[in-house]
Amino acid sequence: MAIYYLKFAGELSNVTDLQPLDDQSNPYEYIFKVTCTSCHETHPKAVSINRFESYDIGDSKGKANFVFRCRMCKKESSANIDRTVAKYTVEDDSKLVPILQIDARGLDLSDFVAEGRFECKGLNSGTTFNEVDLSDGEWYDYDDKVSEEVSVTEIKWEISR
Repeated sequence: MAIYYLKFAGELSNVTDLQPLDDQSNPYEYIFKVTCTSCHETHPKAVSINRFESYDIGDSKGKANFVFRCRMCKKESSANIDRTVAKYTVEDDSKLVPILQIDARGLDLSDFVAEGRFECKGLNSGTTFNEVDLSDGEWYDYDDKVSEEVSVTEIKWEISR
């Protein structure tokens, strides 16, 4: 078993409380490259893990958010999103902060792909921005309530144990 942390760093300009838009009605698909820890084969395609989905683990009574069988060695592995961590705030600016914890068994996680929507709030207005797309490594918008540009730039993702 390995505990992985997905960490985020970025420069927030006039926004705070950045987080994936992730609830029961609109789940976020966390996308990673995975490698089998038995034979060290890296799966050719990125896989997605949804914290609201649950699959049976073979030869067990347990369940996991993601169950994977290596096509090379046929070993089964699994992953569970244990918890989402606090929102990324303006006080965290430019620091690597864990935003997700994953319990992985039999696989290594690497190369997070930031596809999907994030949300944040205007720092001086409380305006909710829920169409934040970080897939290009930056995001810009305008907060009409206070007539100022808002952005998330200098984005960095890291996966650590």
